[in-house]
Amino acid sequence: VQLQASGGGLVQTGGSLRLSCTASGRTGSSYTMAWFRQAPGKEREFVAAIRWSGGGGTFYHDSVKARFTISRDNAKNTVYLQMNSLKPEDTAVYYCAARPGSLISGRLRNQYEYDSWGQGTQVTVSS
Repeated sequence: VQLQASGGGLVQTGGSLRLSCTASGRTGSSYTMAWFRQAPGKEREFVAAIRWSGGGGTFYHDSVKARFTISRDNAKNTVYLQMNSLKPEDTAVYYCAARPGSLISGRLRNQYEYDSWGQGTQVTVSS
């Protein structure tokens, strides 16, 4: 599956952005979709994930819980990441990722479980 991410930009502290990730190709199967981010000089880290089918199920890194919301539109093969109350420490390149099937919560936070990646979109939060 191919992934196209968009929606990044420059925003002030406390502002909001919505990222989108549209999947194309073999999208008929159920996929787990996730967002990761990588700040300069840091490791790529898990942000949020959603199971594609079977009722969904969402998972978040503690640092973004209650501020970020991951959702999906199956008809559009698109996953969204609504980011509110943004902080300078949220500044990073955000990547969407996908893998077929469902994962237990511990595994879906692991970037090496995903075999498809989008190109990344820059999010910059100014103080």
